[in-house]
Amino acid sequence: MNASDPSQGPARVAYQGAPGAFSHAACIALRPWDEPVAFETFDQAINAVRSGDCGLALIPVENSTIGVVQPAADLVAASGLAVVTEVWRPIRLALMAAPGARLSDLKTAESHPAALGQCVKALADLGLEAREVFDTAGAARDVAEAKDRSRAAVAPPPAAEIYGLSILRHDLQDSADNRTRFVLLTALEG
Repeated sequence: MNASDPSQGPARVAYQGAPGAFSHAACIALRPWDEPVAFETFDQAINAVRSGDCGLALIPVENSTIGVVQPAADLVAASGLAVVTEVWRPIRLALMAAPGARLSDLKTAESHPAALGQCVKALADLGLEAREVFDTAGAARDVAEAKDRSRAAVAPPPAAEIYGLSILRHDLQDSADNRTRFVLLTALEG
């Protein structure tokens, strides 16, 4: 089966992050006929293709604001997998917190280092301490579970609905033209 050909039926597409992450949204938008499969790390998502557990992986490798997305770009380069296609997707970040939280309650903002790097000025203007975690939607999930109104997550807007958070600020990114390049990977034939 050729995993990159939709006429061959649905494939499993590995991505890094929790449901609601930018990579998850990109999988749904770009491959609606396929099954997105979440992995905690970029390495695990890539290894799922190598092992045959998934036919494809969708990995972010570059952002228009911060440049190369690491460690993803290095892992892709060293993966030995073939790039099927690449696509630039707009990235809109939202600041979200537990229901009832106000901007004045917040002390910290948690997210993937790449996302935090895309809203440095906005976070500084809000007086929030950036805290790095490994995933945008995972940060939203963790903030929701903590129910601590001093903690916020920087994540895709759909993550707020998935994890029951309130969006306190839309378009948190410093650049109005914030975009990320994703590559779709598959195992080499033969």
